[in-house]
Amino acid sequence: MEAIAQVQAFTAITIGLIFAFAAVGTSIGFGLLGGKFLEGIARQPEVAGVLQVRMFIVAGLLDAVSIIGVAFAALLMFANPLLGALT
Repeated sequence: MEAIAQVQAFTAITIGLIFAFAAVGTSIGFGLLGGKFLEGIARQPEVAGVLQVRMFIVAGLLDAVSIIGVAFAALLMFANPLLGALT
C-alpha cells in the first residue's frame, strides 16, 4: 500500500513538472517567434504577409508541443501505467 502511495505522489510531482516545462517552453518559443517576426517586418515591410503566414504555422506547431505534454500528463493522471506494475 505504501508503494502505491509513493508512486502516486511522484506521479503528481511529475505532472506538475510537465505542465510547468510545457508552459515555460511555449512562452519562450512565442517570445522568440514574436520578436523575430517583428524584426523581419521592420527590415522588409513588403513581405509582411508571407512572414505572417509562416509565423502562424510555427505558432501552431509550438502549441502542438505543449498540448502533447498536457495529453501525456493527463494519461499519467487518469490511467497511470506505473500502478499496473505494482499490482
